[in-house]
Amino acid sequence: MKKSPVAVVKERFQSKEKLVEAVQKLASADLWLDRVSADKGLAKVSNQKLVKLHDALSDAKQRFGSRDKLISAILELKKRTKDAGYTAGLKKQPLPQLLDLHNAAERAGKRAAAKAAPAVKRAKKAPVAKAPVSKKAPVSKKTPAKKKK
Repeated sequence: MKKSPVAVVKERFQSKEKLVEAVQKLASADLWLDRVSADKGLAKVSNQKLVKLHDALSDAKQRFGSRDKLISAILELKKRTKDAGYTAGLKKQPLPQLLDLHNAAERAGKRAAAKAAPAVKRAKKAPVAKAPVSKKAPVSKKTPAKKKK
């Protein structure tokens, strides 16, 4: 059975305050676009969202180091490195969405590579010569009618 968000927070961080501190440490300017309300702050965000945000921030920091490196990795996977409009659009996206885009582009690249690999193998095989097919007169499928006596 899946654990509740409160149980996950208590197990991994001991309290919500420690979770908020951990998220704030990871949410540096090179990874995070600050869109949190100044009045409420991260303390008013739900436990589930905070845990997901912490996981996304730690994953991005470990794999890429910064938003710019993540965005350049997405552009390379999608083969759109020279598209300035697309790059500007990606820079406005939140980090979890950028991670999802990267994962989707990675999976699509693997699918395309797997699809292309068998096609190359088929092309290397020698063509099989088939025996000529002789044409016969068409056969009627109706049975002849029986004569009455």
